[in-house]
Parts: sequence; structure tokens; C-alpha cells
Amino acid sequence: MNELELAKVLAVEAGAILLDAFHKSSPVRWKGLNSPVTDADMSASSLLVGAIRKHFPEDGILCEETTDDLNRLTKPRVWIIDPMDGTSEFVAHVGEFAVMIGLAIHGKPVLGVVYQPTEATLLYGESGSGAFLEHPGQATPQKLSAAKNTEDLVAAVSRSNDSTQYESVRQALGINRIVHSGSAGLKIGMICQKRADLYVHTGPETNQWDTCAPEVILHEAGGRLTDMFNAPLRYNVSEPRHLQGIVASNGVIHEQIIKAAQRSVR
Repeated sequence: MNELELAKVLAVEAGAILLDAFHKSSPVRWKGLNSPVTDADMSASSLLVGAIRKHFPEDGILCEETTDDLNRLTKPRVWIIDPMDGTSEFVAHVGEFAVMIGLAIHGKPVLGVVYQPTEATLLYGESGSGAFLEHPGQATPQKLSAAKNTEDLVAAVSRSNDSTQYESVRQALGINRIVHSGSAGLKIGMICQKRADLYVHTGPETNQWDTCAPEVILHEAGGRLTDMFNAPLRYNVSEPRHLQGIVASNGVIHEQIIKAAQRSVR
């Protein structure tokens, strides 16, 4: 089984764990402010990490729910995993959470899978092979909206934390239409599905595991994901956070968004 097929299978298996727990009562612990973790996160993490170590024992792993082994920095291939992106929504019993599995080679994301268990939808992409949305039994190629007139744009917005900076970005661009979701991966996925045109997070709260998988899919669909200074996001570096924020777009209006985002944080 190759890397992509394994990632797809594992995402669905981990998603089944999350979905089962979603319909039950799962104890919640707190890793930090606004950072919940549940037994479901940990069970999905154990499944994913264990399987990847079994199939690719020489690869490094960076996973949100495991202790960061900095030995990964010596590895050319590193799997970057979020067993449940959108735990806050899971805890609030909102179905906007996802399993995210990415693979970076020499710091560049090359493979990504994002699975939303409550909708049984699987977004995936591999460098040079396109982006696809798979809903039970059928895979559909994904191509982005070419919208460039700001009055036509739709912004993906966090359901639990819409920052004042992001609001000022939208105001600067004249964007009035928004769509909500919890998971960062699902918000970027909305761009891939033509349900949104941009997503911005101005702060340092997003991490490598929030963007590695969806970046591949977005890029393969024709979009762009950078930091707020239009620089590529860095993977398999010691700092897991994206300290300069993130900007995801359909690609057509990326520079306009960058300029608005930079003004919002001055």
C-alpha cells in the first residue's frame, strides 16, 4: 500500500473512532487555554502514529497529541498529523472536526488527507496528481473558484474564534459574505470545494499539523497558502507554530489579501 492509500485508510479508521465517541459522552481535559483534548483524540492518535511507524519506520512523525521527538529534524520524510482538528467543536457537539494526515519531504508538503467523519467526506491530494473530494463511492476532482471581485468573495470564518484582525481584513477587502466552520482544515477545504475563497489567521495559534495536509490539497486545486508576508510555510522545523499567521486563498486574489492582512496587524 502506498503512502496516499495508507493515509486515506487510516483517516477513515481514525474518523470512525471520533464519530463513535461523538455520539457518546467523552471526558474533556485541557492542555491550555482554549485547548481541549479528549480520549477520542488520544485513541485516534495512537492508531495513526502506530500504523505509520509500522509501515514507514524510518520516517519522522510530528503529531499534535504526542510528545515532539526532535529527532524528526534529522529525517527527510516526516508525517505531520492532527488526529482531531476541531476538538472545540467536537466538545460542543458540532460536527465540524476532521482527521488530518500530511507528509512533508525535505520540509515541503507533498501529500495530504482531510477526513470529516460526520459527513463521510475525504479530501486528498498528492503533489503533481491533483486534488479530489471523495464521498462514499465517488471521487471528484477539485478546482478552485476564479472569483477576484471582492464583492463576490466568500470568507471562511472560525465558528469559535473570529478575530478582530480577520474582521478588519474582510472590511478592508469589502467582503460581506462569510461561511463558518470549526476546523482549520475544513475551512481551507471549503476553498477547495468552491464554498469559500479565503481564510486568514493573523495570530501564531496555527501549527504545522493544522496546515500540512490541507496545503497540499489547496495547492493541487490551484490555490495558495502562505504566511502573512507571502512567504511559504515551513514544515519539519523545531517551532511547530506558524508565528507569522496564515493566508489561504483561491490564488487569484492572494496578494490583495496579504496587503490587507499586513495592515490589520500594524
